[in-house]
This record gives sequence, structure tokens and C-alpha cells, in this order.
Amino acid sequence: MPATKTTIELRGCKIGLMRAGEGAPMLYLHGAAGAGAWLPFMERLSRHFDLIVPEHPGFGVSDTPPWLGSVGDLAYFYLDFIKAFGLRDLHLMGSSLGGWTALEIAIRSTHGLKTLTVNCPVGLRIPDVPVADMFLWSPEERARNLFHDRALADQMLAVPPTEAEADVLMKNNYATARLAWQPRFFNPDLEKWLHRVDVPTHIVWGREDRLVPVAYAHAFAGLIPSARVTIIPDCGHMPHIEKTDEFVRAAAAFCQERRP
Repeated sequence: MPATKTTIELRGCKIGLMRAGEGAPMLYLHGAAGAGAWLPFMERLSRHFDLIVPEHPGFGVSDTPPWLGSVGDLAYFYLDFIKAFGLRDLHLMGSSLGGWTALEIAIRSTHGLKTLTVNCPVGLRIPDVPVADMFLWSPEERARNLFHDRALADQMLAVPPTEAEADVLMKNNYATARLAWQPRFFNPDLEKWLHRVDVPTHIVWGREDRLVPVAYAHAFAGLIPSARVTIIPDCGHMPHIEKTDEFVRAAAAFCQERRP
């Protein structure tokens, strides 16, 4: 199903927005790479849900507002977004930086949320299990470290970005640094508040994740009440891209599960 692409304004900030599908609403929060294109996993999810995909403030076609300085700011922005759109029984999903943002939303308020799905989120620190420093990677290292499938990394690297795409990548990298430079992809206060997440939570991880090791899946699960973990084998940091079928099947089944 093709997505509609629009621009909306909220809190004095214009953001890009893609939307498609029918049924229960799902809000997807993208990672550091942005959300400029309607990707196959989005199309698949839109077969099950009314999928809403905004571009974060500071990324892609969206404005960079002066109030944007932390992932916590993004969380409050999306709480305003959920309220402004009147979203109820919402399935909230986020990947990597977007997963961190989704968790920051949920520790503040789960009002209106039905489920939470986080896909290889950052935000925690485990002693002696470091998160890799993505800011030190070259473009080639990034592609090869984010994907377990070497052929997929080769395929991505074989198509160089256009000048316009390179400008967007630079903007996205700057926004990511603005949000997660120091402490690096980490909120020291997140761990002590994750017990506040009181909606069904699904943690999805690629077993061969080189950016955020799979040990973090179990660390998050130990802090979020009754969280469920799905580990996808032969997969790196981006299960939604690398293992689209497995990711969508697991995510949709969890969100549509009947609960007492």
C-alpha cells in the first residue's frame, strides 16, 4: 500500500510524515539513519496497522527546532504528537535511537499506549559490555557493522548516495550527535525508571548485532516488567531491514495477541 507523504507543524516545528494502512494505529520511530523512504518493512506493517512514520525534528525534511537537545526532548515532543493526533490504543514501535525514544516516552506516560515494541534500542550501559562508537565508523564500516549479511552490506555500498542524499545523511548525523554525543547513546537515568513501563513490551534483537550486543536485550528485559524477548538469528543491528519477514511476523503477532 503506497504511503501518503505530508508535512505537519507541531510546537512550531514542521516535520515530514508518512502514513498508510488501516486498523489499529502504530507509530514507528526511526533510528539514526532517518525515515525518508517508505521501506519494505513499513509496507508490510501497513497491511496490519494504520502505520504513522514521522521524521524526527532535526532529521530529513523536518525542522531543527531550538528546543531540541536530548532524547528526552524528543519523548516530550511525541507525547504532544500522540495527544494532538488523538491516538488511542496505540502500538508504539521504535528502532535503535527510535527505540530509546519510545522507552523515554513510556517511562513518562503510557496513556494511550496499547503495546510497546523496541528494536535493538540504545540507552543503557552494561559494565564490560561496551556499545560500539558509531561516530568513529567510516561509511563503509557502518554498512558492514550494521548488517550481518555481507552481501547486503555490499549491495548497500554499491549504490553511492546522490548529492541530495548525502546532504540528508549529514543532517541526520548532526542530529544524532546533538541527541546522543555525551553520554554516548546512553541515559544514566533510564535504568532506574524502566519499571514504570506498564504496557506489554516486546524487545527484538539481532543475535549478531555489532553496535549494541545482544546482552542488552536481556538487560532491558530484566528492567521492564513482563517484557518479552525475540532474538533473530543471523541478523545484525537492523532486523527490520535485514530480516524483514521475521521481524514483521514477530512484531505483528505480538501487537495483535489477545490478552486478558
